[in-house]
Amino acid sequence: MTLREAKVGSYYVVKKIEGKGPLKRRIMDMGITKGTKLYVRKVAPLGDPVQINIRNYELSIRRDDANMIIVEETVEND
Repeated sequence: MTLREAKVGSYYVVKKIEGKGPLKRRIMDMGITKGTKLYVRKVAPLGDPVQINIRNYELSIRRDDANMIIVEETVEND
């Protein structure tokens, strides 16, 4: 499942970041790396952007970028 498909109010772990070169590097520079836990806080009415909590800060990410992040659902206390 991609971050774009993630449900609001759920916790996820990043499994893979697709893409190459500068685009992948930009996503990783925002703190989204393999194994990082994140919480989907809200999604804008038209689906763009997606607001997440990751590494103790809030981040809004574009729908196209969220589609390149593969995640797996997890529980809060993991």
